[in-house]
Amino acid sequence: MTRKQKRLAGLFGILAVVATAAGLVLTALSDSVAFFNSPTDIVAHAPGETQRIRLGGIVEAGTVHRDAGQRVSFRVTDTVESVPVVYAGLLPDLFREGQGVVAEGHLGSDRVFVADTVLAKHDETYMPKEVVDDLKARGLWKDGAIVSAAEPAAKGAGL
Repeated sequence: MTRKQKRLAGLFGILAVVATAAGLVLTALSDSVAFFNSPTDIVAHAPGETQRIRLGGIVEAGTVHRDAGQRVSFRVTDTVESVPVVYAGLLPDLFREGQGVVAEGHLGSDRVFVADTVLAKHDETYMPKEVVDDLKARGLWKDGAIVSAAEPAAKGAGL
């Protein structure tokens, strides 16, 4: 082999190693990516059972039920649709009805969202950005608060 051929072979070897490493990193990251969905998105376009997603919205009033142990079921709503959620574990201290929540997990075959992580808002003014953006797009968010479903949606549409 000439010197030029050796350099070319070395260059192709390095490129093959870099391409393999990049492929492995992208494969590993694709397993941990969770896309945000509102309850309306999930009802309209149900993701696959193995697809990991984030469900964001408001904990619907009157729907939190605790079983014996640490299993909790509740519904998450965006004031248009709601999705039942089941979670086994300790909930954040600030978790309660009527507050913003983001749950990570997957949608089961029975169309119940099985959460493995539940995040609640941490103060009076915080709501997950994705939830606020979704509520604003629907005209249900005004001046840092949810517009009542009884109020006309046009009131919040100018935000």
